[in-house]
Amino acid sequence: MLLRPAAAAAKIAHRAIASSSSPSSLSIAAPRLAATRSAARQLSTRAAPQCSCPPSPTFNTALARFNSPAPSSTAAAISAKVGSPRSLSTHSVVGLLRARVASARALSTAAAAAAPPHPAVVLDQASSSYPDPPEVRLTAPGVGRYLFVIAGLVFCIVVVGGMTRLTESGLSITEWNVVKGVKLPMSQLEWQDEFDKYKSTPEWQINNQHITLDEFKTIYLWEWGHRILGRVIGLSFVAPIPYFVLRGKLGKGMSLALFGIATLIGGQGALGWYMVKSGLDADSVKDLGGVPRVSQYRLAAHLGMAFLVYSSCLRLGLGVGRDWKLAKKAQGLAGLKSVTETLNVLQGKVAGRARVLTTIVTALVFTTALSGAFVAGLDAGLIYNEWPTMGGGLHPGMGELNKDFYCRNEDKSDRWRNVTENPTTVQFDHRMLAYTTFLSVVSLFAFARRPHIRAQLPPTTYRLIKASLHMSLLQVALGISTLLYLVPTHLAATHQAGSLVLLSLVLAAGASLRRPGSRVVQEALRMSQLRQKAAQIKV
Repeated sequence: MLLRPAAAAAKIAHRAIASSSSPSSLSIAAPRLAATRSAARQLSTRAAPQCSCPPSPTFNTALARFNSPAPSSTAAAISAKVGSPRSLSTHSVVGLLRARVASARALSTAAAAAAPPHPAVVLDQASSSYPDPPEVRLTAPGVGRYLFVIAGLVFCIVVVGGMTRLTESGLSITEWNVVKGVKLPMSQLEWQDEFDKYKSTPEWQINNQHITLDEFKTIYLWEWGHRILGRVIGLSFVAPIPYFVLRGKLGKGMSLALFGIATLIGGQGALGWYMVKSGLDADSVKDLGGVPRVSQYRLAAHLGMAFLVYSSCLRLGLGVGRDWKLAKKAQGLAGLKSVTETLNVLQGKVAGRARVLTTIVTALVFTTALSGAFVAGLDAGLIYNEWPTMGGGLHPGMGELNKDFYCRNEDKSDRWRNVTENPTTVQFDHRMLAYTTFLSVVSLFAFARRPHIRAQLPPTTYRLIKASLHMSLLQVALGISTLLYLVPTHLAATHQAGSLVLLSLVLAAGASLRRPGSRVVQEALRMSQLRQKAAQIKV
């Protein structure tokens, strides 16, 4: 009598199992399973009075097993063990209960599979699928700011050095002492002692016998300030380097670059004293035509090395900031919006041509400034104080530009000395270089402003080229004014500072066109991968 209800319950169980085989039907299968369990209990209760024998131990065991939790299994194992509805009906209530247990296990397994995974699990899976590339060590942006500070100090010392030359103060200190030279004379006795040393120099004996102690103090302070500022630059540059090395702030090759700049700064100090000695030695003064001044060759080398230190610090500082912004912050450079756009623009043909032209202009600006050191060393700005002519024509006569007086060989084979020792030739050369530099800046701007060229250049590059044009116009006006007004101190110092400003602008324009190195590109790609993985985890 129990067989038919049991068979009916078995069919219901089979339907519940079939409906719960997919995860989408879990919510429907759960109520059916509960209803089936209730029906099975009712069937067993109704059938019990009609049976004359007590319930078998097998039934009690199955019922207890049905109500107790069981370990999970797969849906495939359920189908294999449960079989068809016919097999369930032949096993009576025991088969029904086993089907219920199997369906419950299937539901628990499917619910576990449908639950969202833990974020840590997703991150682990993403890391295994996309392993992190190795991090590339770049120079920290703090090193770039430190280089900008050094460049600013060098800018100041160039201006002070120009004032020292214009006020003829460079030969007022007759000794070179790194430690004792820091102390400024304070008492009247100390000042008199320094003045007595100066009286033994050719400059005082030939030109400055009329100056007083107070006037000597003025020129002494200019030279002392110039030397102290040089010591400040040296200490400021060297002191932070151990910290950068210990803290791992320097990228590959930066240590060597800083060592090179430190060597230039040290050599600059030694070259400065070597330059001063040429004006303190009586024999050297005779070689200079009997005029008590420093050698124009050593002055040009001294100024050129200062420009080289300044350019190195500025260019390295700009490069450090650009590399860090591109690789670590994943931002575009020079006004470009993205890393991809930056790489495409800087690797294009137009950027390559602009890079070559900017390099040529930078070399011309540097050479023109260097020729200005020969003009200052020979006081060539005090002759032909007219513009645009020189002696009534566009250029002096060849007899003035190429004199035998400056040749030292009997066969006159060293006429090249007119280029660096003849004041007339030196001023003419400086004028021609200034014209060439100005025209090159104008040509660079004309190249960059064409619509199809400007569209393929970084916006910052175009603005820097335009600023270079404006500064070159101002620099030409300063140079002409300095010449016409017989080299006044304030105009001449401003003209020298203007050359550094113009050099800074063209250097910045060149830096904005610099292609990032392979290590920087590698780090930018690494950061891009990390950002993509973070976006996947967030989604």
